[in-house]
Amino acid sequence: MSTAIVTGQPVPGSSLENDLRSLGFDVRVAADAAETESLLAAVPAGRRVALVDARFVGHLHALRLGLTDPRFPVAAVPGAVTAQPDARPALTRAVARETAAPGGTATAGGGAPALAVDSLADRVADALDADGGAVHRPELGSLVAAVPADPQARNEARQAVSAVDDEAVRLKSAVKSRDGFFTTFFISPYSRYIARWCARRGLTPNQVTTASLLTALIAAGCAATGTRGGFVAAGVLLIASFVLDCTDGQLARYALKYSTLGAWLDATFDRAKEYAYYAGLALGAARGGDDVWALALGAMILQTCRHVVDFSFTEANHDATANTSPTAALSDKLDSVGWTVWLRRMIVLPIGERWAMIAVLTAVTTPRITFYVLLVGCAFAAAYTTAGRVLRSVTRKARRTDRAAQALADLADPGPLSEAVRRVARRGLPGLAVPAVALLGGAAVVACSALTDFGGPLPVAGAVVYVLTSALAVARPLKGALDWLVPPFFRAAEYGTVLALAGKAGVNGALPAAFGLVAAVAYHHYDTVYRIRGSAGAPPAWLVRAIGGHEGRTLLVAVLAAVLTGAQFKVALTVLAVAVALVVLVESIRFWVSAGAPAVHDEGETA
Repeated sequence: MSTAIVTGQPVPGSSLENDLRSLGFDVRVAADAAETESLLAAVPAGRRVALVDARFVGHLHALRLGLTDPRFPVAAVPGAVTAQPDARPALTRAVARETAAPGGTATAGGGAPALAVDSLADRVADALDADGGAVHRPELGSLVAAVPADPQARNEARQAVSAVDDEAVRLKSAVKSRDGFFTTFFISPYSRYIARWCARRGLTPNQVTTASLLTALIAAGCAATGTRGGFVAAGVLLIASFVLDCTDGQLARYALKYSTLGAWLDATFDRAKEYAYYAGLALGAARGGDDVWALALGAMILQTCRHVVDFSFTEANHDATANTSPTAALSDKLDSVGWTVWLRRMIVLPIGERWAMIAVLTAVTTPRITFYVLLVGCAFAAAYTTAGRVLRSVTRKARRTDRAAQALADLADPGPLSEAVRRVARRGLPGLAVPAVALLGGAAVVACSALTDFGGPLPVAGAVVYVLTSALAVARPLKGALDWLVPPFFRAAEYGTVLALAGKAGVNGALPAAFGLVAAVAYHHYDTVYRIRGSAGAPPAWLVRAIGGHEGRTLLVAVLAAVLTGAQFKVALTVLAVAVALVVLVESIRFWVSAGAPAVHDEGETA
């Protein structure tokens, strides 16, 4: 339950109180600042509270954006301010100051002047800004939110409200502004209406997300039948799953229903759906006598590494200072030409284009052809995006922050072996030597695993080299121009080693077991990303130590391959996959359903 305190004398004919009740607020009326302070003190501590000027004129959706979004502790629109329970003390102090000095003014953070109209809600919002309260002020666009100073201004504001259909604005804003071509033109034109239908029937984004997952799992089951009818049904259901996947985010934005559980579901289910579908295709191919598990695992590895490139580059540069680059300037210039925007979004093979391609190829070709096309397309997209980001990094003049360096260190996922080597070495590598050594060490262990017979000692030697080089690569803060490449190099090395050794084992079931192990570890890496994005920090150190870190797992798999037979190695991979999955999932679920998890709804990955 939330409480709204309407401040000032009610305006005849105003629907403000009814609008607030429709948004779920318990409405109380205060004549002045002193009465507002008294009513505020009487509101239970666990409630969100809003102060709204009685003269407010605006769209209902403007109030919804300003007063009901759960992601922000403090938010405001002209004439209204709200605080969640954790921010209530700051709001109470600001109101108390206004009561002690009625008619006083405040200056908004960043030098923005206080509003000319004597509005308690606006003065309190400005005071919170001045105190460093980080007041969220949503972009209203064509929506109206105002506190008119006189009857003529009120009449003009009401006319402006009548001129704009806030429901049309609400529907439009439910759709992400930077979706891919397929999503924008083939999904969103109708999925937004599905989102509204769901909202009006009380469905939640989490329910739609779960429906999308179940649909994708059924699609994977259809693909696993290995029949042409099953492949056609799988393609259709995969598209249906994607429609629901778009709908859940649009529903969250339409209804402003964001939650910690929703953040976890949204962050993990997209990958679970796609990788489960890969497994379904591999099972279906096996029923037809074609073993494509290596291709399925390769596709999962490539896609995960693409995401890690995106994550690492973003974390390294989102708060960089003096951020200039001719390459970025050229990109911005190209964005001003309409057709190049869509072409560049399609080249990177975002999720909409990729799933549509997989669905069509599943229906009309074979799993092997589907994986071949997927691998070629994703490899080209990865090369394109990575090359562009490398050019941006080497041509920009930027100082990366300690927060960015810590994020990259967390994404690198070093374990106890790496920590031990770092303590002995006591020094790191300079400049471009960091990503170079990470690349060479990873290439060494993968090559040793792929180019030798199963059971030999060379992969172990390569893994030892990898432990040493990876530790040196992260011995210093990752603030170099290309240090964001270190985490994806580590992912490629670890996953590639598992793929190479499982492929060399030469026994049925080794590659599916490897698929399970990589999926479990990849979940841990995705989980790390979304915790960082929610400003919740990386998973606890004990978890990273318990599952060995990337270098520890790589060495363990190499040792197991050297001392076990192929059949025993398959069992070991299976046990290791189950153990990692259990530890990671239990801790992840505990975190995401806890009160300390970030209440965000991720916008989804373009890739």
